[in-house]
Parts: sequence; structure tokens; C-alpha cells
Amino acid sequence: MTELLWEGKYEKDGTRPAPLRVPLPFQTIETVNESAQERQHALDLFERGRDSGWRNRLIWGDKKYVLPALLSEFAGKVDLIYIDPPFMTGDDFSFTARLPAKDKAGATDASESFTKKPSLIEKKAYRDTWGVTAEARARGVTYLDTYLRWFYDAAFFLRELLSRTGSIYVHLDWHVGAYAKVLLDEVFGRSCFQNEIIWQRTSAHSDTHRYGLNYDVIFFYSKSETFTWNGGYHEYSEKQRARYRASETDRPFADFDLTQSGLRKGSSGQPWRGYDPAAKGNHWKFDLAALDQMEVEGRIYWPKTGGFPRMKRYLDEAKGVALQSVWTDIFPVNSQAKERLGYETQKPVALLERIISASSNKGDLVLDCFCGSGTTPFVAERLERRWIAADLGRFAVHTTRKRLLGAPDLQPFAVQNLGKYERQLWQVAEFGGDSSRRAASYRAFVLEIFKAKAIEGYVWLHGLKQGRLVHVGTVDAPVTVGDIRQIAAEFRRAIGTGDDAPTSKAVDVLGWDFAFELNEVARQEATRAGIDMRFWRIPREVLDKRAVEQGDIHFYELAALAVEVSVMGRRGEVSLTDFIIPVDDVPDEIQREITDWTQWIDYWAVDWDNKGDAFHNEWQTYRTSKEPRLKKTTTHEYENASRYQVVVKVVDILGNDTTKTLTLEVL
Repeated sequence: MTELLWEGKYEKDGTRPAPLRVPLPFQTIETVNESAQERQHALDLFERGRDSGWRNRLIWGDKKYVLPALLSEFAGKVDLIYIDPPFMTGDDFSFTARLPAKDKAGATDASESFTKKPSLIEKKAYRDTWGVTAEARARGVTYLDTYLRWFYDAAFFLRELLSRTGSIYVHLDWHVGAYAKVLLDEVFGRSCFQNEIIWQRTSAHSDTHRYGLNYDVIFFYSKSETFTWNGGYHEYSEKQRARYRASETDRPFADFDLTQSGLRKGSSGQPWRGYDPAAKGNHWKFDLAALDQMEVEGRIYWPKTGGFPRMKRYLDEAKGVALQSVWTDIFPVNSQAKERLGYETQKPVALLERIISASSNKGDLVLDCFCGSGTTPFVAERLERRWIAADLGRFAVHTTRKRLLGAPDLQPFAVQNLGKYERQLWQVAEFGGDSSRRAASYRAFVLEIFKAKAIEGYVWLHGLKQGRLVHVGTVDAPVTVGDIRQIAAEFRRAIGTGDDAPTSKAVDVLGWDFAFELNEVARQEATRAGIDMRFWRIPREVLDKRAVEQGDIHFYELAALAVEVSVMGRRGEVSLTDFIIPVDDVPDEIQREITDWTQWIDYWAVDWDNKGDAFHNEWQTYRTSKEPRLKKTTTHEYENASRYQVVVKVVDILGNDTTKTLTLEVL
């Protein structure tokens, strides 16, 4: 068989490098649409070491780690996979963020929008996955080489996840479609290739130098020769419907040939009612007993002009015209489409309805590891399939979560990531096995990216930048209030001591995760200590070597959320009173449109009785095109008097979340 080769496919000794396979455990960070009773039942089962039952899953993470992590539980169990991976165009990662405008009454109404360009943070990790370093370019490595290796690793694991009767649909365009076809033949086998589907995604497209490019390709493969297939049909056109004529029973019908070519020795090859199909080299499509039964049921048409009997097919029983491999009847999500979410690569619901209906059944498991705007899980939910959806982009996960909340009869689902385990794996791979040396190398690496100078002699203070001391949080634990107290105490001892002493009473705290209550409480601790303390999230792109080499890493300061709580009897009330977002990633012209802090918020949710586990989404409100106004206050009726821990989560218009923990005393 012809083989597609790319740089890095084989080692120098001729061996094939295996894709990274580490079974990292998932961490549930949020449960959605699950009742308090269901949540408690799941917790009880978990504590007893028993399976807590099926939940659909929305996963934030890189397929490089997510797919191997799924294997231990789902190898050979996924019934259908649809993926719409990046096309290597550089334009796959834009999204439109909507900024609600203020009306005269003070509520938000019509909205401004701006496109978050793919040069910003959500694109980088994807783009740099197949970016090429200067050293690699000198060896002749191209973007296509790195893309194909990236794509092969995904296909390799996806095949392992598929069940024996499962299928996969791979959605691409002309940029890499031809290469991907050869690669998929190698992974799945040419005999398992079922179709190349041409989807006409736009009408006539003008191009001054070539024919207009107006289609995508979708490759349809099965895991084996036996696979789920329900087919699909177009509705009849007016011309096709006109073929059906009225009958004596007022049921329009059309007549079709009852014979087909070839001689047969059995019953279907014998004469029936004086008509011998063998005289024409044919045989009946059915045996003689079946023909007799069809005659009794009135399904035989006898032409008035004589000739062979024909089969009646009634219009009300016809399924339509069987689908072909060129799809021109599904329109893209254009600027006027009701389902439009502002996500550049959003695919239409009708496209996924066709695919999921044709290649899966109710209760089957559907997977999409590049879910983007969430069309696959949204349609799978509507068609009563189980689903797992994943994406690397934070905004994609937020868009999908919000979209699913609009699905009727939504089943509970969990939002998960690989969290510290992914970072631990990266730290070992990048900085070696010795723990103390590894930790020091890691801190030096982060400080260099943050453009800070490393300092020694302290436990909690690790660097100095523009007169401010810097703390680097560990990869496997969130920054806590206790950490802040230690940083403040060590800062007091550092003032005025040597060349590395700060020139201002200020500390920058860098962390991967932050304890729920840290932003507010830690600021209070810092204020008491007389320190100007700022909190910066270490971006996930630090894990990507190419992004680091290209200088594409940006640290973002945490947003600040102000919330008021009150209790009246058994009723608790939560109100948002202020929200401050760092604006480094927002265009100046959009910043000028901000006249009220609520315009930064796209979505917020409340866990009324957090038990120290994942955030349990018991109430939420969010903006939609039909309802751009955002409710700022919500209430909850408690059944019992007690002290409750309430967690509030706010998601801003860029998809970043901020949480705050409060206490309610219900008497």
C-alpha cells in the first residue's frame, strides 16, 4: 500500500515513535443540571467506592492528553466519532465576543461585537502544535510535517476508542484533505473507508485566479466491516412527488418494476399469473408466495395497456430519496442564522443531525474532541445519545456549556479537565526526575517567561521584576490564603536586605490555580501587611515549547468580583455588585464602549450548598441574542437551618471564569 511519509514519522533506526500514552485522571470542576438529591447520591456512591452512574462529559484539555486518558474507561466503547479538527489555515480559532450596550434605562440591550483574533491566546496552543522552530526549518521540517504527525496521533487513539461497530467522520477542507485521506487509510484500513462526502458549505464563491472554493470534505470510516448504519433520505422534490398519482383508496402511489436482471432457479425465477420473467432474462424481486400476499394487500399494479405487473409504492410510506455523497441541502451558519453563536468554525445543527442519525442509535456514545461551539453534544443531547465533548479552548468550553443549557430536557453533565496531572507530566518531561532540581528549574523557567530575575535565599519569594518581588506557584496545588500569609511574612524579612531587595512594597503572585476565595481574602491579607499584591494566572500555553520559543506567552491578572449576600428566614439572596476585569486582551475601541461593569459579564452561576467538591451549578443566568439583559440578583429557598457555603462563578465575555466563596447562616 502507498504510504504517506512526513518528517518525524520514523526514528533514525527505522522504528516508529509511539504517540504519548499516559492515563491521567480527570478532575470534575463543575456539575451542571444535576439536582441536589442526584448530587448527594453520587457522592455517597463515590465514598463507598462504587460507580456513581453515567454523566455526559465536557472536557477542557488538549487531545494529546485527553484521548489517552479516555482509553482506560472507553477503549472499544465509543459508537460514533465526529471531529472537525483545525484545517491548518490560521483562521480556525477566531470567535466573536459580544459586548452588551447600555440602554437608557440602565439595562443592557443591543450589543456591540468584536472578533477575538486567532493571534490571541485561544489560538496559540493549536497553532503552535504544528509550528516549526528555526532549527527544525533548517532540517527541512514544514508545517505540514508537524500537522500530519499531530493528526496521526489523534487518529491512532480515536480508532482505539471506537467500538467494533463504530464509525468516524472527519471533517476537513481542501488544505489538508488529500493528505488526511491517505493517513486515515493507513490507520483505519482502506477497506473500512465508506465515503468521501462533499458538503457544499457556500453558494457561488468568487475567486479571481481559480475556481471558487465552496465545499468541505467529510471522510466516513468504520472500525470494521460491520457498523451501525441507519441511512438517510432527502425529501422528495415537487417533480418527484408529481410521479405519485391518486388511487381508488385516495392514497397517491407510484409503480415500480417487480423484476430485476438475471435468471434464478428458485421460486422467484418461475412464472406468476401467466407472466414469465425468464423470457426477458429476469427474475422476480420476491418469491411467488410474497407476490401472492402483495396481491391480497393491493400492492400490485396491473397496467391497463397490458404488460408485466408492477409494484405499488404509496407516497405516505415512502422515506424519500436515499442520501448521496454530495450534500447541497444543508446551509452554513451564516450571519443571519438563528443558531449563530459568533464562533467562526460553527457547524450547522442539520449537518450533525444527519451524521448522528445515520451512524448511531439512541443511547449510543458519541465523541467529539474538537467540539468548538458545541454542535455535536447539543445534537447528541437532542437525539438522546450519550456524549463526550472536549476542546482545548476555554472559550469553546464556555460556549458549549452555555449552549447546552438551552437544550430541552437536558441530562446532567460534568465539566472536567486534567488539571495538575497534565502539568506534573509536563514538569517531569521538561525538567527531569530529581524533585528538588526539577522544582528549581521549573521556577526559573516561569520567571524567565514572566521577564523576572531569579533570586535565591528565600522559600516563598523566587524572583524580582521592576522592583516587585515574585512568587511562582507550584504545578500541583492552587495558591491559597495560607500561601499569601507566608509570602507576606517572608516579604517583611526581605525588605532592605541585599541586592535582591525590592524597591517597592509589592509582590506579584503567579499561579496555575487559585483557591476560590483567594482574590478577595488575599487582598485583605496583603493590605493588612501593607503590600501591593497582584495575582497573575500562569497561562496553559507555558506547556507548549513552541509557543514559548515564539514569545507568545501572556500572563493575565485575575478579575475581581464583589458579591453581597443576605438571608430572610429560609431564603438566601445573592447579588453581584461589581466586577473588574483586566483589559489587556480587549481592543481599545471596545473598552471605550464600557459604561457599566455588568457589560463584562456573559454568564454567572451559583452553587447554593458547596460541599468542598466540584462546583455544582444549581442556578445560572446568561445572555442570549433574544435576552441580552443579565439578572444581577437571585434567591434560593433552603429546607433546613444551617450554615451553608455558597460559591458564585462569573464568566466574562472572553470566556474566563472568576469564583467567590461566601457563607450564609440560615436560622
